Amino acid sequence: MLNKLKTGLQTLSLNPEKLPCDQYLAYIALLHKWNQAYNLTAINDPEQMLSRHVLDSLSVLSFIKGQHCLDIGTGPGLPGMILALALPETNWVLLDSNQKKIRFLRHVKAELGIDNVDIVESRAESYKPEQDFDTIISRAFAPLNRLLELSQHLITQNNQLLAMKGKQASDEINELGEHEFVITLNRLEQAAGASIANLIQIRRVK
Repeated sequence: MLNKLKTGLQTLSLNPEKLPCDQYLAYIALLHKWNQAYNLTAINDPEQMLSRHVLDSLSVLSFIKGQHCLDIGTGPGLPGMILALALPETNWVLLDSNQKKIRFLRHVKAELGIDNVDIVESRAESYKPEQDFDTIISRAFAPLNRLLELSQHLITQNNQLLAMKGKQASDEINELGEHEFVITLNRLEQAAGASIANLIQIRRVK
């Protein structure tokens, strides 16, 4: 599976030698093991986890800005845990309200020795951080209109919200109606078997 990971990274124009491939494979092994008991993700096959979880998450790597980042509705750590491993100089908060997924994330953090991640059990609309984030990201958490409703208190004039979406991205933008945001739709490079095709970049109007 290491060769598939390296090939996928090269498809995304990423250098496998500069990324923690061993930790990504260890993450997949932990996710596969926990998934048998806790149903953390609908994907059970480790090779599909590699393409649809790890490589999907890394497809947005170049869009991450700043040192302080938040993953809303992170689930089993997607994309936040994967991006935190790729960017050890950044600090991440992984936010989710599901206790099983929070327990899994704490286990991963301990097992892999990850020290640039904080794991917070909370609903997005209730979360009140002590400082603003540079980048906020979400993958498969909620439709765009709902995501903006739940996270608008976290979006400032100086940061960005990134929403990872499949083919329905344009439809979700069109359904927004009136809003106070600048929205950019970016097409993503995709590795074989990937599911995320688009990244919606959202900034508050200055």
